[in-house]
Amino acid sequence: MSKTNAGRFFEDYAVGQVIDHAVPRTVSGGERALYHALYPARHALYSSDKFAQDSGLPKSPMDDLIAFHTVFGKTVPDVSLNAVANLGYAEGRFLKPVYEGDTLRSRSEVIGTKQNSNGKTGVVYVRTQGLNQNDEVVMEYVRWVMVRKRDVDAAVPDAVVPDLKKVLGVEDLVIPEGLDFSNYDFTLAGETHRWDDYQVGEKIDHVDGVTIEEAEHMMATRLWQNTAKVHFDATFREDGKRLIYGGHVISMARALSFNGLANAQMIVGINGGAHANPCFAGDTVKCWTEVLDKTETNAPGVGALRLRLVATKGGTPFALKGEDGKYDPNVLLDLDYWVLIPR
Repeated sequence: MSKTNAGRFFEDYAVGQVIDHAVPRTVSGGERALYHALYPARHALYSSDKFAQDSGLPKSPMDDLIAFHTVFGKTVPDVSLNAVANLGYAEGRFLKPVYEGDTLRSRSEVIGTKQNSNGKTGVVYVRTQGLNQNDEVVMEYVRWVMVRKRDVDAAVPDAVVPDLKKVLGVEDLVIPEGLDFSNYDFTLAGETHRWDDYQVGEKIDHVDGVTIEEAEHMMATRLWQNTAKVHFDATFREDGKRLIYGGHVISMARALSFNGLANAQMIVGINGGAHANPCFAGDTVKCWTEVLDKTETNAPGVGALRLRLVATKGGTPFALKGEDGKYDPNVLLDLDYWVLIPR
């Protein structure tokens, strides 16, 4: 009997299956330091205990995407080790801040499967929860991934595609307990733009860019204990290239969006997301944002913006899709998410 793990293939998944993922992880200042070294992340709430305390929190939480990547990474050996690509996200909610010393683990439920027409791959839908050491759910999200079949002739069940929300309502958003932007320090935050200054339909070119390097993206992917073969093994793809982890692009774009959205401090929801085209080493990531919606919240001085964050590897700013409805070939990421911002 083999002692090694070849990973699950498409025919190994069944709707209703629950997977408790291995290797809990206690996060520390090390993750924060490496995250801020790998990405140009500068949001004040995640950089300063004093700034966070003045905003009603006990101390500076870990960046929201540190929690996301950590929870995501736990799922890879069971969900996407044999993936061709991670396709999209929905119904992502950040339910509790994660602090240094918290221990995170992940649990997923298979909520859908659908074999592709080529018979060689299929799409698996999972709902994943990240839990802390107190068994509190700190975040949850749905993602779907294209996975290889072990045996192209294997029988598969009828397709089940889950009905997912296209947009989280304001009632779905969880505001961290105590968060208060009434005395927000715009000077220390880096920009003066507040909730009232953003208008629905407004587009922002974040102007800055970062060229992706092989060593950095592999270090980042290892940091989250993500073991997907496509990110490391150049022989796993026919073109002989390592595919950049999609989360690396998300974090890079989120960090680059600081220029124009420095006060968009906390991510509280992910409505949807697509990795529109593959990213490889040598691509230069830039990004732009469109304001899709805005709403008030019950927290003092806190508003919410619904944003579309688009990461590109070139092309014309604000180009998204062609007349055929397909993504422009330069678009890498299309992410629809909610953030909290001072009013």
